[in-house]
Amino acid sequence: MWCLGRFGARSARKALQEAGAHTAVWDMATDDLEGLPRDFTHVLHSAVHRGDGKDFEETARINAVSTARLMTHCAAAESFLYVSSGVVYNRADRTHRYRESDPLGGAAPWLPTYPIAKITAEGVARGLAEALALPTVIARLNIAYGPYGHGGVPMILFNQMRKGQPCAVPREGQNYCDLLHTDDVVRQVPLLWDVAQAPARVVNWGGDEAVGMTDLLEYMSALTGVPVQLDRGDYSRETATFDHGVRRDLIGDCSVGWKTGIARTVADLFEEYRDRIDAYIDAHGAETSQ
Repeated sequence: MWCLGRFGARSARKALQEAGAHTAVWDMATDDLEGLPRDFTHVLHSAVHRGDGKDFEETARINAVSTARLMTHCAAAESFLYVSSGVVYNRADRTHRYRESDPLGGAAPWLPTYPIAKITAEGVARGLAEALALPTVIARLNIAYGPYGHGGVPMILFNQMRKGQPCAVPREGQNYCDLLHTDDVVRQVPLLWDVAQAPARVVNWGGDEAVGMTDLLEYMSALTGVPVQLDRGDYSRETATFDHGVRRDLIGDCSVGWKTGIARTVADLFEEYRDRIDAYIDAHGAETSQ
């Protein structure tokens, strides 16, 4: 197994090497893949140049070229998984369950270049899947989280809570997402490889449950006793909930319910709250896995 990345965090590279993986430094903005083997059997491409919010041309170029380089280098692979994002959808309705066939053209006020990064790479993946006869699956990821790295968006929000910072939510109602625990991410990657095809297959990739972001914040507060300040206004980070019919037909259901996963993740990353979380679960009952 090989892992490519910039490896700004040396500890991440060391951990991969200790687990037996080969590593190589790759900056998708500038580097080719000369010197790497060509006999990879399965490829997962999740790298992204998100841009700075203003450099649309450069963001499009970097994501298009790097995806093309990787797919052509690995053209003999059995399958190629490109990890896209729900940010590609035109998310005009908070309660709509977006289908793979719904209109694209997402907006991200918090980082306007991010949608174009993903849409551009999706286009390249579609084109080269057919041109190279490389079985490909484009998985539009919702919000992944778990006890690794910074923990994902939920743990970023929990850190805001710990610092006493307000969390932006809509003035009315709430945003929804489909939280996907890393246990399910790891389990489902080989299943997605198995359903890759040419022409490329597109599938929504998220947890089974629609989760309100305000509900998430309040649940983390209940688990830990850390108060949450809701900043209700016109600007909050947009999220989306998916229709999971295609994914369920192809690879089945998820295994980790969102409340169970959040409780485990907070306890693993912030051990000072573990006893309180255990007491809350004992008092209120543990959510069973799906």
